[in-house]
Amino acid sequence: MTFPNTFATKEEMAKLAANMFLEIEAVKFRPSEPYTFASGLASPVYIDCRKLISHPRIRSALMDFAVATLYREVGFEKFDSAAGGETAGIPFAAWIADKMALPMQYVRKKPKGYGRDAQIEGDIHPGQRVLLVEDLTTDGGSKLMFAEAIRKAEAICEHILVVFYYDIFKNTHDMLDEHGLKLHYLLTWWDILAAARENGNFDASELDQVEAFLNNPLEWSAANGGISELGVSKK
Repeated sequence: MTFPNTFATKEEMAKLAANMFLEIEAVKFRPSEPYTFASGLASPVYIDCRKLISHPRIRSALMDFAVATLYREVGFEKFDSAAGGETAGIPFAAWIADKMALPMQYVRKKPKGYGRDAQIEGDIHPGQRVLLVEDLTTDGGSKLMFAEAIRKAEAICEHILVVFYYDIFKNTHDMLDEHGLKLHYLLTWWDILAAARENGNFDASELDQVEAFLNNPLEWSAANGGISELGVSKK
C-alpha cells in the first residue's frame, strides 16, 4: 500500500493537478464555438479526463493526490473495495484499488442482459464498504444509478471519488447528501481557470467568457444556443 505525501494542502494539490491537465491539453477553451453536452448544455469549456490514461507519470501523481484526499477526508481503513462506473470510471478505480491495496469491481449502467445478467462485475458481498470511482461529475446525478446498484447488492456505498468536479451547480452536494453520498474530488473548473490565468497562455477575453459560464452556466448556455434548465445529468 502506498502512503502519498499528505503534507501538500488540498489547494496545492488542486493547483498542481490543474497544471497537469493544461500541460497535456486535456482542457479546451472554445467560447466562439461552444461545446454541447449530452444534457444539451452549451459550454465554452471541455475537459477530457480520458487523456490521462496515456500519461502514466501524471496519472500516477493524480492518483496519489486522490488517495491522500481520501485518507484526509474519510480515513485510512474506511473502504473494502473500489468500484468503477462504466466506462470512464473503470481505469481510475483500478489505479485507486491498486494504490490502496483494495479489491475492485465495476458497475454497468444497466444489467448485462444475458448470462448472469450481472450489473456488477467482480466479487461483491453484503456489508462491503465500496468506494464509487468516476472520472468526473457535473451535478452528480448519474452517480446515483451506480450507487443504487451497489446498494442493491447489499453492499455499503457512502462515498464517491472523482478526479474532476465541475462545481458550477450549487445544489450538487445537498442532492448527494440526501441520498447518503459524500463527494470527494481533486480539482474543479475554478482551479483550471485560476491556473490558466496565472500561466498567461490563453486569451484573456476567452477566459472571461469561461468565468461568465462558471458563474451562471444555464444563463450562458441559453444565450449561446443551449438549454436553460438542467435535466438528468449524464455525468
